[in-house]
Amino acid sequence: MMRNFKKAAVAGLAVLLCETAVLAADARDEQVDALFARFKSDHAPGVAVLVVKGGQKVFERGYGVTDIRTLHAIDAQTNFRLASLTKEFTAMAIMLLIHDGKLHYEDRLSEILPGFPEYGRAITIRQLLYHTSGLKDYEDLIPPEDPKVPVENAQIKDDGVVELLKGQTGTKFKPGARWDYSNSGYVLLGVIVAKMSGEPFGQFLKQRILAPLKMTNTVLYERGKNQVVNRAYGHNRRNGTWEQTDQSSTSATLGDGGIYTSLHDMFLWDKALREHTLLSAAEMQPALSPVQVPGAGPTEPNGKPADYGFGWFLNPYNGHRRMWHYGETVGFRTSIQRFPDDELTVIVLANRSDVVASARALKVADLYLTAAKQNKASRKSSASSGLSH
Repeated sequence: MMRNFKKAAVAGLAVLLCETAVLAADARDEQVDALFARFKSDHAPGVAVLVVKGGQKVFERGYGVTDIRTLHAIDAQTNFRLASLTKEFTAMAIMLLIHDGKLHYEDRLSEILPGFPEYGRAITIRQLLYHTSGLKDYEDLIPPEDPKVPVENAQIKDDGVVELLKGQTGTKFKPGARWDYSNSGYVLLGVIVAKMSGEPFGQFLKQRILAPLKMTNTVLYERGKNQVVNRAYGHNRRNGTWEQTDQSSTSATLGDGGIYTSLHDMFLWDKALREHTLLSAAEMQPALSPVQVPGAGPTEPNGKPADYGFGWFLNPYNGHRRMWHYGETVGFRTSIQRFPDDELTVIVLANRSDVVASARALKVADLYLTAAKQNKASRKSSASSGLSH
């Protein structure tokens, strides 16, 4: 009788824990939804949010519209401009070329790009990936935008960036001496992929990353050459009114920020990173090894000290190991927060400039990290009660 009682008690406890977990998940969905409640609209730009836990989608929702002309609702298929989240794809492309033996981390810039000035002889591929090259920012070298000229007609492209950098006589600091976030470096990395693979950067991405992962709607956007399906357009709010501000003079470069993608495809990207589909864990290790420099090290956008690898920030969050990045460009804000040890990923994509995407993503992460801690404590308490024996 006592044995049967214990079995029934254990079964009852299991059912209770299961029901509690379901209720907790529902409550957590409501909490996440509440964090984005102000973006619910059928006429204003908004946000797409994805949470992946244990390899499964546990929250996926869109808020607002793709643009203020069509008023199409944002959903998991909506493609946003990633901005600097593109850098993790550019870094992966370089690492695939290294895997192929066509490139090495210590190869020199001036050896790869003929005609590049002598100062490029001191810059390595590794330094470009790490943001320690010292290259001058191409954004500071281009002339101011002329309001009389349509933005699309005044955009600088990759070859224009190369020419601007060729016109310089040196770097901002000795390569490798300190960390300084460099869009110039990642534009050059995209150019290097094209040079060393013998095909356009976008085609290499498609063949080696996007197609194998079935990221069929993701595109490295080049105006006049391809299109973005289910496209979200960027917006700014001015004098209480939303204005479409989708492009700037620097929106046509590729390796530093040119990818458009969706929650659906980012789920596949996250899965590939988790399962080491493209590169082995050993081959990925350089990307996840924080840069060390004698001078000033990496910082977050707010100036706080950080760690950085290849296209990923690596500083932990509240004791949780993390790889993350943010993206900001005219009318778009994006963030990916990955917690490998917790099997948790949060992605926030916004087509409006008033969203601090990383802060929002971390608020979501807090809900799941806290829940995991509470569940662990609950299981420990249940085990110590003796009902499991």
